[in-house]
Amino acid sequence: MPTLTLNDIVQVVVSVSPAATVRPGYNLGLIIGDSTVISTADRVKLYTGLEAMIEDGFAIDDPEYLAASLYFSQIPRPQNVAIGRWDTTGAETALEAVTACRIKNTDWYACMICGAVKAAIIAVAAYIETAVPTSAFFYTTADAEVLAGTAGNVMLALQAAKYKRSLGQYSTEDDAVAAIMGYAMGANTGLANSAFTLAYKPEVGVAAEDLTSSEVTTIKSQNGNVYINRGVTYDLFEQGVMADGTHFDEILNLDMLANDIQLAVMDLLVSVPKVPQTEAGVTLLVNAINGPCSDARKKGFIAPGVWNAAPILNLDTGDTLSNGYLILADTLENQSQADREARKSPPVYVPVKLSGAIEHAVINVLVNR
Repeated sequence: MPTLTLNDIVQVVVSVSPAATVRPGYNLGLIIGDSTVISTADRVKLYTGLEAMIEDGFAIDDPEYLAASLYFSQIPRPQNVAIGRWDTTGAETALEAVTACRIKNTDWYACMICGAVKAAIIAVAAYIETAVPTSAFFYTTADAEVLAGTAGNVMLALQAAKYKRSLGQYSTEDDAVAAIMGYAMGANTGLANSAFTLAYKPEVGVAAEDLTSSEVTTIKSQNGNVYINRGVTYDLFEQGVMADGTHFDEILNLDMLANDIQLAVMDLLVSVPKVPQTEAGVTLLVNAINGPCSDARKKGFIAPGVWNAAPILNLDTGDTLSNGYLILADTLENQSQADREARKSPPVYVPVKLSGAIEHAVINVLVNR
């Protein structure tokens, strides 16, 4: 007996929304060296441990291997590392090597160059300031001019340029900064309460520098970082700042927040037939932005507090951000006809209150007999 289709009565259409864009983890470090294990054609390879590097042909005394050993020794341990090739045999500059590694692989966030000297550090630092995707540069220097605070030394040069994406460590150990880069990449899990600072962290595998208080002050005045011993018991990385004095954790978390907001809005635009140029459409944008901001709060980067900056729309100086953030959109009535015809949304503002960090304290002990 013939059977007729049920579609004439009940038709079921299954629509699967497109998958959200995969977010970068911001937890992959790149170590660049001139060993010839990796070809210039491959340029960048990912490793989950030192054993795989040995299998590929790296020797245990190769600079990349030694730096990766420091990188993987940190607690929490980073999941993987990228090793990049610097083709010094072809007179390639450090800047050209970093640029080539960025073109080949866009997943790494932080990078360092084994054995980098002053000229290379300055050139790469300038590039990283504008690199896309956003990135951070870590470097080690044992330059006596840094220790003496001599004018024009590498740290003062980057400080004068107000570079916010370069972190320098004074150390007499080769490529010691690989340790704190490894800590940063391992600690950035994205989980609840995972926000961290670099201040006072151990650098496993690195010896504390034998520096005087005056020398430490000199290095810090140049927005440099050091690994030193305090009170006999504590070996500490101090202070975790970039060349312009901004703390690394702020740069990292703001990069992640901006990226997550951008992708959240893009996911919205590609997942619906259209976002109408109405108040309802603007609400859709606001709702999309809410997710990344809420995530930043869960991580501990954003926290409730008082808005002490300039007023924005209906947010006044002195108002409390009870969630640590607010998403404000200008009205469509204020939009120009040109912007409306160009199908632009009205300006959207996202004031956020950072949770900050306590890294110094004064304790008063009052004794009464």
